Amino acid sequence: MSNELVWDRPEPPSKPSPTPLSRELIVQAAIRLADEGGLDEVSLRKVAGALNAGPMRLYGYIETKDELLDLMVDEIYGEIALPEPGTEWRAALTRIAHGIRAAARRHPWFVDLLGGRPHQGPNSLKHIEASLATLDGKPEFPTIDHVLGAVGAVMAFVHGAVRGEIAEARAEQSSGMTEEQWQRASGPYIERVLATGKFPMLAKVVYDADHTNVGAMFDTGLSYVLDGIATRHTPGSTPGGSASAPSAPTTAPAGR
Repeated sequence: MSNELVWDRPEPPSKPSPTPLSRELIVQAAIRLADEGGLDEVSLRKVAGALNAGPMRLYGYIETKDELLDLMVDEIYGEIALPEPGTEWRAALTRIAHGIRAAARRHPWFVDLLGGRPHQGPNSLKHIEASLATLDGKPEFPTIDHVLGAVGAVMAFVHGAVRGEIAEARAEQSSGMTEEQWQRASGPYIERVLATGKFPMLAKVVYDADHTNVGAMFDTGLSYVLDGIATRHTPGSTPGGSASAPSAPTTAPAGR
């Protein structure tokens, strides 16, 4: 096995074959499998089968499943449109947040590979660079630690919110019930529980909340995060403690 990362390792020379191969073809086949059945459907054997190739041929392009997952994640980051340089920071971070959410909705498995160390592929690095650049040089964010703290807070919200959406979609798929159907089925039990008076805040949620759609809830939550960042970095504010953040705002696969 090579000590080089997949990003540094060239592909083997192409050879005449009835079933041509390339990393791009392999990654696209793996993404199709994951889109259809989740990450459990992704293996070098199944990808090879989808390409009508022998599994051993893939090892000239990819040495491990982890490398394949890294390549898949980088491909999805390449789908996310980034803000133009000079875009106002709130608008820029909003665009990035919506881009991640849209990509995860197209490829639900993507959220399973967020969390941990930063990805190192070219598209992933471009995404990290653009995310940090939204705040770089702004007087409200005088140091790179302030930039990391703000961008890290936005990414933590986005990843958490998107995970919740995907988890709900998976629950709907596995149970065969929509959220509305599930709520109706559990309604009598919830009403009995709330009638005890022990859960007044939950009662307000059930009876008084607007219950907007997930898109509106995402926008509301994101605005709270951005408002908090803006307030903390308003000239004259007195933030508590020094800014700190993870080493980078976008993350790498964990728990494969």
